[in-house]
Amino acid sequence: MKELVHQRVKNRIRPYYLYQCDLSEGISHFRTPISKGIEIMESLIGHTSGFAVPRYVVDTPGGGGKIPVSPNYLLTWSVNKVVLRNYEGIICTYQEPAHYDRIRCDENCDACKLQLDIKHADESKVVGVARLLADYDETTTLIQ
Repeated sequence: MKELVHQRVKNRIRPYYLYQCDLSEGISHFRTPISKGIEIMESLIGHTSGFAVPRYVVDTPGGGGKIPVSPNYLLTWSVNKVVLRNYEGIICTYQEPAHYDRIRCDENCDACKLQLDIKHADESKVVGVARLLADYDETTTLIQ
């Protein structure tokens, strides 16, 4: 696919869309799962120029229109941290600005701030995404 999109750009044709096969009669043997389209997109993103990466879309039946589908690089977020995954699969955190008028839930309770009350040493050993979201832990990246 990378060679195909590079050839299109070389010929001054922007690869605009990568379409998921329609649900039309008689063409089901051409269909692949959406996960295969995501896999194709992941093979392009980060490995070629952004200009050469098309938008992967599913033209939904019943007039729903073209819905863009892409790999999920935003894993989760809290009030002050965002957990992201890059194209290589490395999981990292991004600290939100400290002085920004955030949109918060109506309750604005302490539970939203992820300030954990640690009573036992075992409880302080959080792992995975919970470790990245914890305000008392300085870990910013999960590398496997």
